[in-house]
Amino acid sequence: MDVKTSATVRLTDAQRIDWLRLIRSDNVGPRTFRSLINHFGSARAALDRLPDLARRGGASKPGRICTQDAAEREIAQGARMGVILLAPGEYGYPPRLALIDDAPPLLAVRGVLNVQTQPMIGIVGSRNASGAGLKFAQTIAQDLSRAGFAIASGLARGIDQAAHRVTLQSGTVAVLAGGHDRIYPPEHEDLLLDMIEQGSGAISEMPLGHAPRARDFPRRNRLISGISLGVVIVEAAHRSGSLITARFANEQGREVFAVPGSPLDPRAAGTNDLIKQGATLVTEAADVINAVAPIMGRPIELPISEPERQRPENTEPHADQRLSVINLLGPSPIGIDDLIRLSQVSPATVRTVLFELELAGRLERHGGGMVSLL
Repeated sequence: MDVKTSATVRLTDAQRIDWLRLIRSDNVGPRTFRSLINHFGSARAALDRLPDLARRGGASKPGRICTQDAAEREIAQGARMGVILLAPGEYGYPPRLALIDDAPPLLAVRGVLNVQTQPMIGIVGSRNASGAGLKFAQTIAQDLSRAGFAIASGLARGIDQAAHRVTLQSGTVAVLAGGHDRIYPPEHEDLLLDMIEQGSGAISEMPLGHAPRARDFPRRNRLISGISLGVVIVEAAHRSGSLITARFANEQGREVFAVPGSPLDPRAAGTNDLIKQGATLVTEAADVINAVAPIMGRPIELPISEPERQRPENTEPHADQRLSVINLLGPSPIGIDDLIRLSQVSPATVRTVLFELELAGRLERHGGGMVSLL
């Protein structure tokens, strides 16, 4: 069963190169990318403005802007591996992922595309899993796949690999923390090849050659929850990375399911806490299926590729306007709407000041339209 979507889009080859150049440039993350596109009308127009915006934001030296040659080279290298770069709304880009506020503008997808369009359930948990935990992960993954769900997980040791292995043919998606050619852990390269060969797939927002760092795994976890209707946590100690996935799921409006365990087993401490905090207790696949059934049939409103609008008028802030916005910023996040109201500066000018600061490496964007100084 495929997810119902309201529309599909397709970037031109030139747009895809421009989008890749923009997202691979310094200090441009998914939220900034979306804001730049909405403000300037296209990636090409935004690229033209990056150096000046960074200079006005106080950058000590120009940030690196991805070149056309580098973007074309990444696309060609990916094609040789069977990796394609897809934008939100294009077939093969997981529809629900497109709805989160920091969705990757371009997602590197490898494998069978239709598995990405199936309704998905994430299954994650302890790397140092118990035998009982591994068995439960396999059982619930198989039962969910028989009910028509694809299984999303992170290709990690323990629970993740158990869920992947039993759903190779029915549909499973590995969400990678590094590039498609930098698999972690390395011993799961063969598992990933089996997934690709047997009709499943893998996704990553990272470029080829990017070896995963510690901070990339939490970033990856938001994609596991983002592509899913809900996430099942099977064994998680306190401070487990799986609990980060549960937090992202909550923030994204996804269902959070937790498998209870013995209070004497530290591997169950995190899942037991999730249940206390309101996560749905799960003992069988029917618990998950019944919880997500009401949202299964809702169509997904996908974004368009680039807004059809003219390039905006010059919104370079005056010195007093820039200062009034900057004075309201600090290390604690503040809403952009509040900045506009308190500064009494036009929304377009406030956005321009924020672009300047962010491209100079001085501003961080958070979820919910919040920003803070670094």
